[in-house]
Amino acid sequence: MVGKTKTRMQVGASHHSLGRSVWNQDAKISARTSLVLLPAPSFFVPMNRPLRVVFIAVTAIAMFSAATLLGIYYHYDQETLVLNDAARHSDLLRAYGGSYVRLPAGITHYELVGPEDAQTVVLVHGFSVPYYLWDPTFHALVADGFRVLRYDLYGRGWSDRPDARYDPDFYDQQLVQLLDVLGIRDPIDLVGASMGGPIVVNYAAKHPERSRRVALIDPAFSNGFIPPWRLRVPLLSDFVMCVQIAPTLAESQRADFLHPERYPDYFAKYGAQMKYRGFRHALLSSIRDFLSQNTQPAFEQIGKSGEPVLLIWGRADQDVPFAVSDDVRRAIPQAEFHPIADAAHVPFFEHPEVVNPILVEFLRRQVGTPSR
Repeated sequence: MVGKTKTRMQVGASHHSLGRSVWNQDAKISARTSLVLLPAPSFFVPMNRPLRVVFIAVTAIAMFSAATLLGIYYHYDQETLVLNDAARHSDLLRAYGGSYVRLPAGITHYELVGPEDAQTVVLVHGFSVPYYLWDPTFHALVADGFRVLRYDLYGRGWSDRPDARYDPDFYDQQLVQLLDVLGIRDPIDLVGASMGGPIVVNYAAKHPERSRRVALIDPAFSNGFIPPWRLRVPLLSDFVMCVQIAPTLAESQRADFLHPERYPDYFAKYGAQMKYRGFRHALLSSIRDFLSQNTQPAFEQIGKSGEPVLLIWGRADQDVPFAVSDDVRRAIPQAEFHPIADAAHVPFFEHPEVVNPILVEFLRRQVGTPSR
């Protein structure tokens, strides 16, 4: 026993001696490098067995839930492509036509056709459908001799999707800068549909010297509202947009029509833009930072200005109900009002044979001439 004990003590002594040797070497190195070596602190609180079991179980559940949510997110995520020059030169995007111009916030996709000395008419689309929304109107106005400009709002179609706040100033600056780059400085005629309505109203209110008259078709109009909480919470709002809202967007466009079965090609175009990153962000920010804003003051400012205004509304509109037209007419008393039967949110697309003559007559009318 004594021998064994002595052996253990000798072994222990040798360990301590080795430890002192290592420490002395470290101390010398530390002195040479001016570093102080300190024991690493412990961040772990001792747990008894039941508490450790609970901790491990909760951690496992949290990790499993996070993995499940990520799996669901990536399953529904359609934004797998980057919208860049290579994409824009692909056969798919070239088929959409139009031109591109670089503005301070990004590239804008547009189409400008018509004689340079003709009156310029600018068409501004709505919440999520790009400028092909204006196909029947665009071609009719060009055929009537106007110089017509249509463009994709940032985040839609083939315009860039900046990581920005999509508020009224953001959309206003896109239009101002686009007109400047294209050299269009004379007063223009503005036509806005749905969300494009408040965009053109804001433009006319902020730049009266650059606006001649305004036509509104089923315009978004609001006294302001608070978006649903699930669209205001970071991360959760992105998840909701990806998993719940975006998958329904293409099909939901059918509600814009009273007779969607008549326009199969219209809906087939919509999904292509959803594959490029930034689309959902643009729509989410537009809900939070644009559509939720109080647009009434800008509409009332146009009403007080006396600027000629045409108001067209589909009687069967479910997106911006026909009754809202009363609010717009109170804000803009001089608005010339034309309700369109057998049409919903896009009467200019469902009944161009009715809407186009009304629009052309309004745009050709001399300023100050009373409506017919």
